[in-house]
Amino acid sequence: MSPSSTAIRRTVEAYLGRHPGERDALAGLVAMLDRPIDATARTTAPGHITCSAVVIDGQDRVLHIRHRANGSLMITPGGHVAPEDRTLLAAALREASEAAGLGPGTLCLTRQLLGSPLHINVHDIASNAATGEPARRYFDFCYAFYLAGEEPATFPLQDEEVSGARWLPQPEVTSPTLRAKILAAGLDGQPEPVNASALIHDANGRYLLHLRDHKPGEIWESGAFALLGGGRTHDDESLEGTLLRELSEEVPDLRLEDVKPYAVETASSIDGLSVPVQVFAGRWRGNPDRLALHEGVLLRWFTLDELDRLRMSPATRGLIRRHAAENPRGSEPAAAPPVWDGGSQVVLNGVGVHLHIEDAEGRVLLGLRHPKSKYAGDTWHYLAGRCEQEPALACLVREAREEAGLVIDPEDVELAHVVHVVDAPGSLPLMQLVFRARRWEGTPEVREPDKCLTWKWWPQHELPDRIVSYTRTAITAIAEGRPYSELGW
Repeated sequence: MSPSSTAIRRTVEAYLGRHPGERDALAGLVAMLDRPIDATARTTAPGHITCSAVVIDGQDRVLHIRHRANGSLMITPGGHVAPEDRTLLAAALREASEAAGLGPGTLCLTRQLLGSPLHINVHDIASNAATGEPARRYFDFCYAFYLAGEEPATFPLQDEEVSGARWLPQPEVTSPTLRAKILAAGLDGQPEPVNASALIHDANGRYLLHLRDHKPGEIWESGAFALLGGGRTHDDESLEGTLLRELSEEVPDLRLEDVKPYAVETASSIDGLSVPVQVFAGRWRGNPDRLALHEGVLLRWFTLDELDRLRMSPATRGLIRRHAAENPRGSEPAAAPPVWDGGSQVVLNGVGVHLHIEDAEGRVLLGLRHPKSKYAGDTWHYLAGRCEQEPALACLVREAREEAGLVIDPEDVELAHVVHVVDAPGSLPLMQLVFRARRWEGTPEVREPDKCLTWKWWPQHELPDRIVSYTRTAITAIAEGRPYSELGW
């Protein structure tokens, strides 16, 4: 099914956000997308959408073909959108495959543009008396790709339409506007990962796998067990940022420990793109049944001897086995050991302090934690801190001043709630103390931008979706007058 006008309109608006000076030139395209027509059908008049592939090799050269209909003119591969093309990018890939024989796995996305068009070219085509086609206007969406591997020795050309192919240096690209866009984008032809995945283990031989929705043709690795993760966006500052964002969207309460780059693997997309994936390894020891899963079917722990019974890609299965061989059970540090006192086991508990303050409208103050935070990245949370060698109230007063510039007198503070939390089986239990301050001085401001991005007052009945689970529990309990809660036991 061809891409919808709504989807194309989103692509155009994102493109114009990067190239606002082209809005007048593309006004006809925008107006066409507002009409109840198929803008990709070649019969749509007086204009319609076409797609081209700008293929760049490791020597910064751009593939050009000689189309028989254009005589000796060398152009990039392109043509009309077919009914089976799922997206405009898929149409450009198909054109590259049909015209120059660049089959599945040959091309990959560029890190500079990802899946966005490099250029939208507007050109008019004269009428053709031989075919009876009237004059028409093409809005050509040009997508950039890198060669994923070695340059092919020969091109199996589409003989009935293509008579030759050549690699041209970027300064010699035949279209001046396209040449300028290529040079400005800094397209160097060097593939690198544009996806990030999490290889999650418990350091005891188990691996956490995600069963994806069964939607063939729509979802990558549809209906299979896979790693959590996804594709990079233009807003992601790094691939680790991509991973943290994807985890916050898929499983908001999942908090990994010791996240490190592990390997780069190559997968294939629905449309046949080669997809280099940066795999990060991270440790977690929790119960997946207690997590809110926003995408997919389920999360489960699996041991190595169960992998062969699952529907999953051989590459993912091999990756897990390799990691297990390199990290045998018991090779990583365990949780804090118990202390023995007079024959009884004493388990150490951490102590955290949290500030609960409400404005005149009864709204509670929460901070959005930095995406790169080791705990609760890109998630709303109380102003909080872990007790050091100090009393809990002194810790609260210090954290309020350091994080938000608030001055609090301990005499104006009362203990409002206690949450006894175990984030994951075997991990250090935490006694989370929530203090309510009746009075304070100052307006909340971001004093530690590496930890908190912003402060905001939230109505207690409209709390954000991405909020630390025990924070939500404490806010609800305080409103109901309950002094104590337990989570994770």
